[in-house]
Amino acid sequence: MATQIVVIGGGTAGTRLARRLAASDAAPGLGTGTGTGTGVTVTVIGEEPHTPYNRVLLAEVLAGRYGPDVIALPTTPVRRGVRVVRIDRADQVVQCDDGSVVPYDRLVLATGSNPVLPPLRGLGRELPDGVHPFRTMDDCLALAAAVREGTRAVVIGGGLLGVSAARALAERGAHVVLAHQGEYLMERQLDPAAAELLRHHIESLGVEVHTECRVRGLRGTSVELADGYVLDSELVVLACGVRPRVGLAQAAGLDVRHGIVVDDELRTSDPYIHAIGDCAEHDGRVYGLAGPALEQADVLASVLTATPARYTGTRALTRLTLAGHGPLDLAAFGETTPLPGDDVVRLADATRGAYRKVVVRGDRLVGGILLGELGAVGELARTWEGDEPLPSTPLLHLLGGS
Repeated sequence: MATQIVVIGGGTAGTRLARRLAASDAAPGLGTGTGTGTGVTVTVIGEEPHTPYNRVLLAEVLAGRYGPDVIALPTTPVRRGVRVVRIDRADQVVQCDDGSVVPYDRLVLATGSNPVLPPLRGLGRELPDGVHPFRTMDDCLALAAAVREGTRAVVIGGGLLGVSAARALAERGAHVVLAHQGEYLMERQLDPAAAELLRHHIESLGVEVHTECRVRGLRGTSVELADGYVLDSELVVLACGVRPRVGLAQAAGLDVRHGIVVDDELRTSDPYIHAIGDCAEHDGRVYGLAGPALEQADVLASVLTATPARYTGTRALTRLTLAGHGPLDLAAFGETTPLPGDDVVRLADATRGAYRKVVVRGDRLVGGILLGELGAVGELARTWEGDEPLPSTPLLHLLGGS
């Protein structure tokens, strides 16, 4: 009799797991949960009605560069438009909002994350007309339908998501203001010098950037700042980060901290339930990036097919390409703020909009930031990911070669 694996979530992590299981000899029955015989039968339940897609490329759809079909993930059978409302651990079934009940032998939570809605005046459970998050394909399509040449738009949040949204809206011809509470853009990945180059590039696209700018509330689609100044706009994008979707896990009594706590085999506190992707917390860390989600899915596919594997964490690299008058490539990885005793190698060329910095601790590369032409990023990333001793050459060599 087949082992029934149910995956909740039709995004990057869930569909990758399903494809890996389908490719294994132990999983001939990938489909809708009706396979019989030996091996594994996989049912993927996805809340969104769309074909599974690469969320990383949503900004390209918003910019009008790609159609939704271009960012579709490789074909994976998914029960689309169905939301799981309850996990019954005693009977090992999940209950769905369409009334169906799906049994499982192993359950995988790949529920992803939700956009953070900031505590602003005028912002309740229901978003006002013209105010949009930017997390899903529906969000993206709604924004694309709302923006016109000359539309006045405010993007709240200057992290990776906010910068991407601001650039995309500017490409559509909107007049964009980017309001960021932090001292500089993308402060989680960049240092002040790199962020200043990023700011110049964003401003060259016509985006008006305000940092150290706290938003107090909304008046319809107008944005009130803490100093009382009001930004008149027709469109507001909330890009204030994301939070793991853990509601199902909490209601089922699983161990949840910031995310759903998992061990090195991606098991939750229930040995028959696993979690991967943005919703999973491993060794105290929630990654929120595509690379770790894919790696976790691959490890779990091995675990579920009785192939020894352990997840020990991901050395994740953030990469972003911003179009414009000469595209700007950006990559950041590891610890970019040096500790006392660390060596730092930095090359900057403001004229060309190029910046490179690496942090070395002892004989190890521990982090780096690169903007501009990124010919060296592959070699640097491999050196960092391998965590191997650096060659006994001048440190400046790390930034050379391209």
